[in-house]
Amino acid sequence: MTIRGHLPEKDGILACLLVAEMIAARQTSLADQLRDLFRRVGREFWPVRENLHLPDDVQAKLPERLRQDFKNFVGHRVTKIDRMDGLQMTFDDGEWLLMRPSGTEPVVRIYTEAATQAAAQKLADKARAWIVQ
Repeated sequence: MTIRGHLPEKDGILACLLVAEMIAARQTSLADQLRDLFRRVGREFWPVRENLHLPDDVQAKLPERLRQDFKNFVGHRVTKIDRMDGLQMTFDDGEWLLMRPSGTEPVVRIYTEAATQAAAQKLADKARAWIVQ
């Protein structure tokens, strides 16, 4: 769960309280609410988040690499780029990818979202390979 305007790993206590409230107020399971949400928006969205512990030399080069302009990335056509927090690319099929240095830990975070868990993981795997190349 995420809250618009917040990073996915922030405000965990608030997110948990909101989920508990959703279950109590709607009197239906979280799985049923998720299926209903996907039905209403017309497709499914499945996230993946990974933390990469990188060698210092790879970590040092990453900020410059993330400043590149991309028309295509790891086999996907880029339709939108957002650099507010790292590099987020939205692709023509609706999938998206965010790569960002943590800021609080010596790790790089990869976030993806796609129509299936397998597709989201595949996108994360491709991003990881791009980062460590």
